[in-house]
Amino acid sequence: MKGSLIVVSAPSGAGKTTLCNAIVKDFDRIAFSVSYTTRRPREGEIEGVDYYFVDEKRFREMIQREEFAEWAMVHGNLYGTAKKTLNDLMERNIDVLLDIDVQGAKQIKALYPEAVLVFIMPPSFEELKERLFRRGAENLDLRLKRAFEEMREYSFYDYVIINDSLEKAISDLKSIIISERLRSKRFDPEFIDRFYPIV
Repeated sequence: MKGSLIVVSAPSGAGKTTLCNAIVKDFDRIAFSVSYTTRRPREGEIEGVDYYFVDEKRFREMIQREEFAEWAMVHGNLYGTAKKTLNDLMERNIDVLLDIDVQGAKQIKALYPEAVLVFIMPPSFEELKERLFRRGAENLDLRLKRAFEEMREYSFYDYVIINDSLEKAISDLKSIIISERLRSKRFDPEFIDRFYPIV
């Protein structure tokens, strides 16, 4: 069996990162995809664990060779997910969790139609604004406008989770992953032959 691709998107402040970290901690056979980026490493970040840090020349060469499943320019830096990273993990029957924006999700779905897309919604505009304010987010009005634009894309996704309770949101995301793992299309047909061999 092959692993699944699970894409999780959300506006800034909706709790996506916290949810994804909880899933990776609690599940076996699931891993984050490690992205490539042209930004400089931050203190404590580890090459190959947090990101693959490359210069812009190499990143653009990878684009030309069509090595990315998705890529984007974010705040002046390039970020991308390599096809090889995804394929290697899935071939080992590991589900791959992608924490990416709407633009990236659309690129992934075009290349991997079987990918499962999950959108995380904040419980309300007021709560989102408060979370961003507590975080000390800059350009608050601009972030809120972008959040609204992203949330309008929810119908492109297979599932929507409203994160009004972290515990419930984690449970909902776990339920989605479990149900995807139990789909008949992921069942190994050779199991039947091994279970009841024809003599």
